[in-house]
Order: sequence, then structure tokens, then C-alpha cells
Amino acid sequence: VFSPLQKQEVCGNLTLQHHMLEPVQRIPRYELLLKDYLKKLPEESPDRKDAEKSLELISTAANHSNAAIRKMEKMHKLLEVYERLGGEEDIVNPANELIKEGHIQKLSAKNGTAQDRYLFL
Repeated sequence: VFSPLQKQEVCGNLTLQHHMLEPVQRIPRYELLLKDYLKKLPEESPDRKDAEKSLELISTAANHSNAAIRKMEKMHKLLEVYERLGGEEDIVNPANELIKEGHIQKLSAKNGTAQDRYLFL
């Protein structure tokens, strides 16, 4: 369902989320463009030093952006785990981090039988 704003020709029938992704997608494009430019730029070119500095800056921005995206994805996954556990508010902590999850076998100390469990670490 399109909002009235999205129906405007200037929006190209694209969602707000699509428009918000464009700036994030530009950083890797600029990085690739600068790398390609530097491959073709002669070593003695007066633009070489500025192009190298620009590549260094855009690479730093790309690394920062990628790290922020990974952190958001991890937080989203952790919130999903909280919901699966019943939304217990006392376990919600921004310092928590989901390291691993999966099925395990718990062996009974009494009789050695295996019991299926699902573990969140």
C-alpha cells in the first residue's frame, strides 16, 4: 500500500525505506569508484595525494557504517530472542550480546539419558 507521498512522481513510487538506503549504498560505490580511479591515475599526477586521502576517508566511513549495521543486526536478533523468551523485562540489557544459539543435548547425571534443550549464550 502506497502512502499519498509515495504516489508523487518525484518519489518514483519508492518507499521511504528505499530512499533511506540510498545514502548508505553510496559509500561503497564511492569507495569502488575511488579505487578504480586510483588504478588508472598516474603515480605522478598532482591529484594522486588527494585521491588517496579521499579513499582513506571513505574507507573509514564504509568500515564505520558496516560496523554500525552489524551492531544493529545483532541488537535486532537479541530483541527477537527476548520476545521468544516471553519478553521478560528483567533480562533486557543493552550490554547483553547474543553469541550463539542452538540445540544441545543435556545428559542426566542420574541415569545418563539425553534431553533436548535449546540454548541461548
